[in-house]
Amino acid sequence: MGEGAKQIPFGQALRFWLKLGFISFGGPAGQIAIMHRELVERRRWISEGRFLHALNYCMLLPGPEAQQLATYLGWLMHRTWGGVLAGLLFVLPSLAILIGLSWIYLAFGHLPLVSAFFYGIKPAVAAIVLQAVWRIGSRTLRHPRQRPVLWALALASFGAIALLKIPFPWVIAAAALAGALGARWRPAQFAPAPATHGTSAAANGPALIDDDTPTPEHARFRRARLMRVVAAGLALWLLPMALILAVYGWQGTLTQMAWFFSKAALLTFGGAYAVLPYVYQGAVEHYQWLSGPQMIDGLALGESTPGPLIMVVAFVGFVGGWMQQVLGPQAVFLGAVLAACVVTWFTFLPSFIFILAGGPMVESTHGQLKFSAPLTAITAAVVGVIASLALFFIGHVAHTPTGVDLMALTLAALALWALVRWQWAVMTVIAACGTVAVVLRLLGWA
Repeated sequence: MGEGAKQIPFGQALRFWLKLGFISFGGPAGQIAIMHRELVERRRWISEGRFLHALNYCMLLPGPEAQQLATYLGWLMHRTWGGVLAGLLFVLPSLAILIGLSWIYLAFGHLPLVSAFFYGIKPAVAAIVLQAVWRIGSRTLRHPRQRPVLWALALASFGAIALLKIPFPWVIAAAALAGALGARWRPAQFAPAPATHGTSAAANGPALIDDDTPTPEHARFRRARLMRVVAAGLALWLLPMALILAVYGWQGTLTQMAWFFSKAALLTFGGAYAVLPYVYQGAVEHYQWLSGPQMIDGLALGESTPGPLIMVVAFVGFVGGWMQQVLGPQAVFLGAVLAACVVTWFTFLPSFIFILAGGPMVESTHGQLKFSAPLTAITAAVVGVIASLALFFIGHVAHTPTGVDLMALTLAALALWALVRWQWAVMTVIAACGTVAVVLRLLGWA
């Protein structure tokens, strides 16, 4: 891999990660779809197998899997700083945008044209998620006759999430167990599928980091490196916590935010929706940093802005810092910004540690069926989970208090057609849908 990785210019990779930070709408499914489309299909920086292997590991971790996947791929291509910068650039644009929108929300209320643009984005998000189901599912599951076990896992996970409301971690654990057993009894079902005519490898040539590319030196497991990463991670948590504690005391708002969101970061198995009840209970009911309606508005902003949905915690921090005036009444805005940054730091720090510490161990299992089979099964389950998320988005887009929103469904259908048939870029589709919605609002048609 060393030679292949050197062919990917570091500056070009940084520009892509920065762009991704501004266009990563659609939650984890949409964000993973964008990375797959750009890195696997269009740029051919990384192969399908490497991408899915990394994705499966990220799905096992607490925290935002799309941000962790960006960190992992950045680390694989350009060592530690590549991973750190990829992860930061995935988060920082969203943080800046949410700080700006939170300020508008608190200072000026809702703007009609902004809400109209967000209305148009939602159908585009639904289309992106549907496209992700097709892209990842067609490559992982193949034809039902070829891989009936994986199809059964995908359907079972869809039913477990959408109908039975089984918690996401249990679905992933069951899929991993099925893969471990399947590696012994039905190994052919879980073996990596060879490239066919429709895949990226056949259509566009081998990837720079391909399935059979040797593991680079920096990605090989070493106990000493693992200890250094863990020690650095602990220091990056302890030093800011000690500083905040020394300045504000244990009962200070910033201290309680740092401690609360450190715990929340370790409970986010299954994505943001799994941890939102915990955040609501703590931020609204226990600490009373914001009200219930404000939390709901923050979720709407988080769904309508780029970046991981768990970035709604930045809204919670901003509103809490604003209401509690953590830097005093003369610096309300700066106090709110500081609170948002503190919350973001303690929420995302564990994700970087998990990737940089665990990445070499994951790379050492590449190509070994006894390790890859559970991850393949997880990928099949994830297809079902993404399908359930697509159903959720479609229902959210289509439903209104007065009936079915035909305009939103039409926008979603056109967005999906543009993505699949015309191969439009994701950002183009998002901008087009938002612009159409604004025009319709100005004309009084929406």
